[in-house]
Amino acid sequence: MKDIHGQTKPKSALILIETQNEWMHSDGKLYRALVTDKEMMHTSIRNIEKALDYARLEGIEVIHVGLRFEKGYPEIANGKSGLRKAIPNAGTFPINEFGSQFYDTVKPASGEFVVTGRVGASGFTGSNLDVYLRNNKIENLYLVGYATHVCVESTLRDAHERGYNTFLISDATSAFNKYQQDYVLNEVVHHFGEQLTTKDFIEK
Repeated sequence: MKDIHGQTKPKSALILIETQNEWMHSDGKLYRALVTDKEMMHTSIRNIEKALDYARLEGIEVIHVGLRFEKGYPEIANGKSGLRKAIPNAGTFPINEFGSQFYDTVKPASGEFVVTGRVGASGFTGSNLDVYLRNNKIENLYLVGYATHVCVESTLRDAHERGYNTFLISDATSAFNKYQQDYVLNEVVHHFGEQLTTKDFIEK
């Protein structure tokens, strides 16, 4: 697509981060154990659905960045702290089981890219996300998903460092509580990109 000056417009992608049952389903382990602000979570789900519908309608690339681990968590073996310790202890995101499945209303459609190989907080860690974006000349990344203060923030920072134009859709993400959400939106995002609402994304 060309702009009025004949230049090729940068391609954009909507990046869905961990839009999986662990977070979004009422029976998900993380939903039950960590999400204290259920209203914010439910609002984010509705807005992810809206953003996804819009992206599909407008032909914006849609990329699904899930998390899943082999039995026994060999990818993060011997983790002594942080997520490398917490994930095996919690038993979250086991491959081919309920928790790691994409939430039904936002699961990948035919032709949408599903990232593989991811083993860390950032959607780029160990995965084929970066090479896919570069090979398809995608420069603008719109991030939604979970959790705002962990994996969404990590992906935002990483994307910025790799030279992408990064945008966080604020009401299509959720942290565990409002304090965490507000901290990222007010103190972090502007260092690594920009934020907008779902309404802004749809009407831009």
